[in-house]
Amino acid sequence: MSITATRALVAPEASTRRPRGSRKTREGTRAEAVAAWLFLAPFLVLFALFTGIPAILAIGASMTDMKARDIRDPLGVNFTGFDEFGRILGNPGFQGAFLNTIMFVVLCVPLSMALGFALAVMLNNGVRRLRTVFRAAAYVPVITNIVAAAVIWQYAFSITGPVNNSLGGIGLPQPNWLGESGWAITTVVMMGVWRTAGTCMILFLAGLQAVPEEVLEAASTDGAGRWRTLWSIILPLLRPTTLLVSVLMTVSFLNIFEEPYLLTKGGPLGSTKSIAVWVYEQFGFGNISASMAGSVLLLILVGIVAIFQFRLLRPKH
Repeated sequence: MSITATRALVAPEASTRRPRGSRKTREGTRAEAVAAWLFLAPFLVLFALFTGIPAILAIGASMTDMKARDIRDPLGVNFTGFDEFGRILGNPGFQGAFLNTIMFVVLCVPLSMALGFALAVMLNNGVRRLRTVFRAAAYVPVITNIVAAAVIWQYAFSITGPVNNSLGGIGLPQPNWLGESGWAITTVVMMGVWRTAGTCMILFLAGLQAVPEEVLEAASTDGAGRWRTLWSIILPLLRPTTLLVSVLMTVSFLNIFEEPYLLTKGGPLGSTKSIAVWVYEQFGFGNISASMAGSVLLLILVGIVAIFQFRLLRPKH
């Protein structure tokens, strides 16, 4: 007879005996789960009230012919399915806003990330004195009131503003920054990069400070220069940070609203009108279903781009 069978015959109750402390362990786990849900409850309630439910209502309204006059009787609208989406996709105004939004993403995201990364490298390696002051100065645009900043930018880049006066003083042309399509796009891009570079800097700086010193010392011992170390060691280690910054900036500029609306109202001739500005205008015109459908399309676009970035920049194993 085997040892296992002998033990089973001698002490048959041993196989059914529960380990000591199992009940306490389950009670502790249950208490931790309850505490976690209690901490999450305020966020879940706020998310449901201000994000989840409005999103569901927006999707529902996008499949109707709701106008401003139907707000008093929302159940009296007609169900149209995906007809509104088809009309929007064929609308020249929405098509122009879509192209402008893509242009803002293509221009602003790389510039913001490059400037933020350069500032992060300078603060991490180059700047020794007054590092906190420089860090705060670079982050000030992020926390500055956007309306106040837009008023200052409108004044600075007006035809008779200080920017043109400075350019005229050194014999350079004085463009109409906010009245010509090309210059208006340039101004909106500059303000967008100015606002977001500080966020990129903080995130990249955190990533740089997390790089192990031993790795950098080993690279220096092997004779790797600064550029070689940056390209072959630091950038690969910053891949998760780069993914985070890229997704955040892309989502931010896909939803860009304040800069084009406050600076140019989407003009001139719609050259700086983004999807968010177009949706806002349609809502103001009373086209509720069109504005909701535009919002849903923007949400889908953000999701597709985010998924693509995660698949492209995710760490390689």
